[in-house]
Amino acid sequence: MKLLRAAAVVATILLIAACSDRSGSSGAAYDVTVTRTTYGIPHVAARDWGSLGYGYGYAFAEDNLCTMLDDFVTIRGQRARWFGPDGSYDIPAAGVTMGNVDSDFFWRFTADAASVARFRDAGTTESRETTRGWAEGWNRYVRELRRGEHAGRHAACAGAPWLSEIDEDDLYRRYVRLAVIAGSTALANEIVAAQPPTGGAPATAASGSAAAASPVSPVSPVSPSSSAAASPSSTAAASPGAADDPFTRLRNRPFGSNMYAIGLDGTADGSSMVFGNPHFPWTGSERLYVVHLTIPGEVDIEGAALYGVPAVLIGFNDALAWSHTVSTAYRFGLFQLALNPGNPLQYVKDGEVRDLEAVPLEIEVLQPDGSLAKRTRTLYRSEYGPMVSISVGGTPVLGWSETTAFTMRDANLANTRIIEQYFRWNTARSLDELEALHASVLGTPWVNTVASGPGGHAYYGDVTVVPNVTRDKSAACTPPLGALVASFAPGLPLLDGSRADCDWDSDADAPAPGIFGPGNLPVLRRSDWVANMNDSYWLTNPAEPVTGFAPVIGDENAPRSLRTRLGILQAQRRLDGTDGRPGRGFTLESLKDVVLSSQVYSGELAHGSVLAELCSGSGETGISAACDALARWDRTANVDAIAYPLWQEFWRGLGSLAYWKTPFDVADPVNTPRDFDALAPGVADSLRGAEQAVRDAGFALDAPLGDVQRSGVNGDDIALFGGRGSAGAFTIAENFGLVRAGYPVVYGNSYIQAVTWENGRVRAEGFLTYSQSTDPASPHFADFTRAYARKDWHRFPFTADEIAAAKESELRLTER
Repeated sequence: MKLLRAAAVVATILLIAACSDRSGSSGAAYDVTVTRTTYGIPHVAARDWGSLGYGYGYAFAEDNLCTMLDDFVTIRGQRARWFGPDGSYDIPAAGVTMGNVDSDFFWRFTADAASVARFRDAGTTESRETTRGWAEGWNRYVRELRRGEHAGRHAACAGAPWLSEIDEDDLYRRYVRLAVIAGSTALANEIVAAQPPTGGAPATAASGSAAAASPVSPVSPVSPSSSAAASPSSTAAASPGAADDPFTRLRNRPFGSNMYAIGLDGTADGSSMVFGNPHFPWTGSERLYVVHLTIPGEVDIEGAALYGVPAVLIGFNDALAWSHTVSTAYRFGLFQLALNPGNPLQYVKDGEVRDLEAVPLEIEVLQPDGSLAKRTRTLYRSEYGPMVSISVGGTPVLGWSETTAFTMRDANLANTRIIEQYFRWNTARSLDELEALHASVLGTPWVNTVASGPGGHAYYGDVTVVPNVTRDKSAACTPPLGALVASFAPGLPLLDGSRADCDWDSDADAPAPGIFGPGNLPVLRRSDWVANMNDSYWLTNPAEPVTGFAPVIGDENAPRSLRTRLGILQAQRRLDGTDGRPGRGFTLESLKDVVLSSQVYSGELAHGSVLAELCSGSGETGISAACDALARWDRTANVDAIAYPLWQEFWRGLGSLAYWKTPFDVADPVNTPRDFDALAPGVADSLRGAEQAVRDAGFALDAPLGDVQRSGVNGDDIALFGGRGSAGAFTIAENFGLVRAGYPVVYGNSYIQAVTWENGRVRAEGFLTYSQSTDPASPHFADFTRAYARKDWHRFPFTADEIAAAKESELRLTER
């Protein structure tokens, strides 16, 4: 029946579509209809995979051409060629900022021809055809733009010399880039900085040695007017959590998310539900895009995808729904190499001398006069992967000396299954099939998964690509420096690279060597609920703690974040009817209310103590105005929450102070630590500092959040609710701190879906918080953001009738 319904959807759309046919010419044959509904959501209907990709690529280019092209330029290693050597590139999801020159060398090294070929050759027929079609659809839109169509659109790149068509390899590079975002990308600056000690290479290895930058040689000019051009990301500020050393970046990874799967025993009527809410960047190419993809009898899936991926990555249909959060597991490991004395380009393993691979690289760099100059650098690989040189606070910690060097292995650089995982999920016919594919493909790169289906159980799995480093392996193979690494990044393996028995293990049920198989990865199925808010798998549901897994996957029996604790409490209170809402168990309406209620758990834990102990009779001076303002706060981060900015700055200022009277108790992990000590040393100073910060930014102490917090990407007139996760907000709006412009939101809630099933059909509601398009000239640049600011939930059209009722435009695209 579901396949017949899918066929009916496509038939209806294709019959209506013939009136808006645009034809081109190509060796390939494509025929697809793109129907846009409210907020610009494209419903792409085709009869084959190539046409499906073609329509998707065209629609996506119409919405996000310049932002995506900026990323294509980057992963080709051409930033310095088009934007000059002095700019930088921000990777918000990894907390990394790279100079253009270093970025070019990194991507030429990482997304090289061999990596691209591995990902391309591993593809299925469906994924290859869709990838090829996506590129051709993109190219069609670019050709139309160059011919003068789409006037006024894409001002950031429409007339730029770097406006270009793409080929399939650009998309395969994109897949590589997304695979390694939690691995090699986190150490990108440390990879391009890794050079052998000066003078250490013998004369016989001169061709493999390198300087950081060779003398430049001029080549032909780009164009008479070319100089360091601006790109959509070249002026971006450093991302939240960005730091000088990778260990701090790993601890403060800004990637986050919230999600629930609610089984039949967790709802009021015996249905099931899935809530998903990734906290992703509002800028750059790690934004999400909502799309509906349909081929009769093959696929009928709607949801969100990261830019440049022709498959739904978080989604729903009549049979199932799933969502993701970023997992705590590490996706890479470090190895300490014992070098051959006198030759730092060789290392010794089990008594055998092995050569490092020298990889000479060349890029082009735009000069002030518009000409191009060549610059070269050689980077290095061991058998494990790239060499790295890591400093903390400017002090080398893991450096390259005459005797010792360090290298990394990124498990996801070999994860050519990443795209297959989602193509298979997009065509899954049941929750059981989705779960089976989760284990059999094992291509999910760095995210936890929850899922459910009509009347089904709640499923959780951190069935992801993880280095196979057991607790015993770490104990036997960690060199002395490993203790230092563990102090910075607990769980990150640093192993002895001079011993073959210290290599990553392989499981019999794993699809590739060196990673855990599904039998050694956390999974939980329950009839009531499962959840994850970016802590480890341990308290997926506190009624059934998940334990016994390797530290590289995550911690156990350890404190949870305030956001995790609030997420758990929200579920528990809803099921036992103690959250102030009618009845027990979730309904779709109560789920929607809970997840956007903007409760702040630090307020629940500490607000009363601050008022009762610090503000009343403590004898502290200079805090009365702040106390008066905080007395009016309602403990939420809604737009009308008076003095929430003051509270958020207060909580930020507390940092790592010891302010809990009752410490963490493993027997009561959801409710501890607790009992805020408002008279603890430093607490009053934090309140004074918060008051000063609010005044310095030009705001009143009792300013409601909506006067301070606005969209940082698509209109400073859009007041937004939400707070920082570190303050215990569940509804997330991240920023760079309080400035004269207030809190410009650039990170946080992104795609939101609340899904259930009624009478055998899916019902899904939600938002794309930053809207579908990054082009200010698009009608869909800010419309969804305004709806989100109003908490005006949108029902995503899925059936033919729903699509027809919400239709804004329709376009049939053919190319032969």
